[in-house]
Amino acid sequence: MVSPNGSPPMYSFKSVPLVKCGTGVEGLDGVLYGGYPFGRTTTISGGPGAGKTLLVLQFLVRSALRGEPGIFVSFEERPEAIRMNAATLGWDLPALERKGLFSIIHAKLDITVVTAGSISLAGLMAIIGGKAKATGSRLLGIDAIDILMRRFEDSFCARDELSNLHEWLDGQGLTTLLSVKSNDDLSDPEMSARFSLLDYMSDCVIRLDHRVMDQISTRRLRVLKYRGSDFSSNEFPYVIGTNGISLIPIAAAHLAHRPLGEFLSTGNRELDAALGGGYRRSACILIAGASGTGKTSLACSFVQAACRRGEKALYISFEESPEALASAVLSAGIDLEPLQRAGNLEICSSLPESRGSDEHLFYHLQLIDASQPDCVVVDAISACRRMGSGKAAFDYCMRLVNVCKDRGITCLLTNQKKDTPLGDDPSGLGFVSLVDTVIQLHYEATNDELRRMLVVLKARGSKNSPRFYELRINDSGIELGSGHPPPPDRARPAAGGVR
Repeated sequence: MVSPNGSPPMYSFKSVPLVKCGTGVEGLDGVLYGGYPFGRTTTISGGPGAGKTLLVLQFLVRSALRGEPGIFVSFEERPEAIRMNAATLGWDLPALERKGLFSIIHAKLDITVVTAGSISLAGLMAIIGGKAKATGSRLLGIDAIDILMRRFEDSFCARDELSNLHEWLDGQGLTTLLSVKSNDDLSDPEMSARFSLLDYMSDCVIRLDHRVMDQISTRRLRVLKYRGSDFSSNEFPYVIGTNGISLIPIAAAHLAHRPLGEFLSTGNRELDAALGGGYRRSACILIAGASGTGKTSLACSFVQAACRRGEKALYISFEESPEALASAVLSAGIDLEPLQRAGNLEICSSLPESRGSDEHLFYHLQLIDASQPDCVVVDAISACRRMGSGKAAFDYCMRLVNVCKDRGITCLLTNQKKDTPLGDDPSGLGFVSLVDTVIQLHYEATNDELRRMLVVLKARGSKNSPRFYELRINDSGIELGSGHPPPPDRARPAAGGVR
């Protein structure tokens, strides 16, 4: 058939979206644009410690808690060990088993049976099929299938059996997760060839990678393919914690920032005036300066003012313990202990080297979810470089600030930096464009004393003062002297230096 103008006819087809099921992993549904393919096979590969078994188990457990029964087939671990490992995460497998929501098939082969002759997967398929029919299970996890594939005498037989298994799973309509060691961990080329077929057969392929960068352990997830669906193809960090596997994809840190809100007191009337009214709610504030210039005192003054307004504050300290911090700021007339006892202030302290940047971020996001603070302080972001690298510090700060801005949380960061020209990046990490207010502190030498000086470099949404102020810290609190123009030897911010 030809249209009147001689061109081929135009047809309009309606796309039918792929049916998917939730992964049970925070963040992974977003990466997969909805979850695993329903009624199809997903392969999960990775090296030792990457979390392959946990990812499969978490899918089945979270589904069982929603009332969807599943079957876990293990070729490696004993059922007792699986139940014990799950219990460390708070998952009561025996209780789910009693309700018929979770079943374990221990399919480890006896070596004497294997060596007596050739084997096939027909028996395993019959066992799985019978269990699925008895329990009404449509979800299946097969863990460490590479253990089984090693028992076949040659690659041709192994590949034939894998093909038969894949066709059978498709025919049964089971949503299946297969875990296998990654090819990089299979030194035998013949073994590697056996398992490469899985990537081609499966509808979805996920790679887990456990690596060490700058002496810091980190884990990354990447989706290689997904038939019939779009997906996020970048690498995404994930952590293994007390609740299993969690990841927050970079794509989730989209620009949904709340607009700047009303003015909030900094805890000091003179500084409020210099800022044109104070800090703005939902803003990101950066206080930068050399050691001893008063960054922590200004941060704690803001926290004290927020708590006295009845707000909640979370103080993340990378340099001092809660007790040391509370004791140190007493000399500035700031008493944090009553705020802690009242439940308005929570101080979290840890060494940057204690874990990777991903684990720090997930832990602090969990604290934010639990305490629902109105403001968050990070003291100091310069210490974040000790999490592994400048890139790790940037990722941590950028993603934490994005989450705070998305939720309307006022975020205050301190940064210890040398007394450098005012046009230099005050964040030291290259994300100053995300900061709404920048305060820089420095020392100024006079004839008979060394004075602390404060200048507001940037304050979005307010008419801030361009003058320099002397910052005095004593037992009665924090005071700002009368402002004056910058001395001639101080460089002014270069155009575009702080934006």
